[in-house]
Amino acid sequence: MKPLKADLMILFITICWGSSYLFMKMGLDTLGEFNLIALRFGLAFILAAAIFYPRLRQVNLRTIRYAMLLGSILFIMFTALTFGLKTTTTSNAGFLISLTVVFVPLIHTFLFKKKIEKKLIASILLALTGIALLTIQLPFTFKIGDLFCIAAALCYALHINVVSSAAQKVDTLSLGILQLGFTGLYAFVMSFILETPVLPSTTHGWIAILVLSVVCSALGFILQTIAQKYTTATRTGLVFSLEPVFAAMFGFWFAHEIMNSVQYFGAALVFLSVVIASVEVNTLKRSNMRNRPRIKKENTAA
Repeated sequence: MKPLKADLMILFITICWGSSYLFMKMGLDTLGEFNLIALRFGLAFILAAAIFYPRLRQVNLRTIRYAMLLGSILFIMFTALTFGLKTTTTSNAGFLISLTVVFVPLIHTFLFKKKIEKKLIASILLALTGIALLTIQLPFTFKIGDLFCIAAALCYALHINVVSSAAQKVDTLSLGILQLGFTGLYAFVMSFILETPVLPSTTHGWIAILVLSVVCSALGFILQTIAQKYTTATRTGLVFSLEPVFAAMFGFWFAHEIMNSVQYFGAALVFLSVVIASVEVNTLKRSNMRNRPRIKKENTAA
């Protein structure tokens, strides 16, 4: 698969995930947080496993270990995000999750013991300024949901880095399916301990669960795992930075969520920071060198 095709696949996933915030809010109207996550990923795993059962029969222990790790990261991420959506808007959640693309190179730098680039420091400071404008309201209150969404973005970035590494070592399709199963399993255990697991009781609840399970989870996370084998973590993060744009669009069209001018400016700073974090400086330099006019050397021969 060519990198462009992989990026287009990730763009499709981004559009699907942009809608997920709205459907998660719909699901939370009748379901508990862990119950929602368990149904979302449990149904996604059952569907994917039924379709690709022959592939799963060949799975090895290494793939299972990576799937357990990725499943735990996804579980923590969606726990934070689901609780966050209880007290923040769809638009806010989408833009805060976009910090993932800032965290991706930061975590990569930490894991591989590399020096933090100056542009990364600048993008983080810009993102923090944007978050402040987006979330802090007079008299300087900070919603706990916003903090949960930032934590989810950190987990999301860790997930992207681990997937990039694992995709080069194990079967990506099996890995993508099994991580769904482990995420659903962890959520079901927590739901059984802290909640009373139930099925959706309304039509809107079933619509939310089915879209989240089939489109956003089964299709989304399996395609992500496959696509990341043919592209880099940074490029993946850059495409995912468009997620808040789609989240805001779905929030505006269906939930009638409107941000004020200060929040729009803050959101723009967050979006700008993730773009800055993803642009390769060396690529820009090479592009500028190619575009510079060439100076012909004079013939000095006598």
